[in-house]
Amino acid sequence: MPTTTWNRLPPDRRERVLVAAMDEFGTHGYSTGSLNVIAREAGVAKGSLFQYFSGKLDLFTYVAEQTSFRIYAHMQPWLDGYDGTSAFRVHLVEALEAWLAYFATHPLERGVTAATNMEMDPAVRDAVRVPVNEIYLAGLRPLLQRAVEAGDLRKDADLEALLSLLLVLLPHLALLPHAPGLDGPIPLSGKHPQVRRENLERIVTPLLADFVPKEEP
Repeated sequence: MPTTTWNRLPPDRRERVLVAAMDEFGTHGYSTGSLNVIAREAGVAKGSLFQYFSGKLDLFTYVAEQTSFRIYAHMQPWLDGYDGTSAFRVHLVEALEAWLAYFATHPLERGVTAATNMEMDPAVRDAVRVPVNEIYLAGLRPLLQRAVEAGDLRKDADLEALLSLLLVLLPHLALLPHAPGLDGPIPLSGKHPQVRRENLERIVTPLLADFVPKEEP
């Protein structure tokens, strides 16, 4: 957690440090990310970083959380906008389109997402993934519950299983258009928007297959 010294800083200085840390960790990851570079790019002394945070991991965890809050704020219209008037499958495809578009134009957030999901040290990865997942689940769980209430998902659907699948899918989709080799047999990168939407529909259909009401014979 950031210190009281950090909380007393002017907002513009906090933003400079945060953006510099997002850039450095997003480009080089946690292990090789340099506090010297972060301090230099933010225009502060390296020692100041240790007045703001207890250490490098504390700073990295804060960066991951704040990045997730930024992503969450952008996606909130899709998290809160489903009211059952359109099919949940359609709503989810539209949300995933917005997700892909966001990461295509936000390299800092994309880099931090890569750093938090691809960190090799399991202790570091767990330290950042646990709070990040909590942020995502806070938005996704009510969305799925509303889909159950609307009848688009089965009342006995295993929502925890679907949430787990989405937590795997979302980081993958955030990175695959910008990381060669991550695309699978149904490509999403470098495709015309209509083709990409059709391919997203092909992915979402089997994803939801075990969670939607069965059609009457």
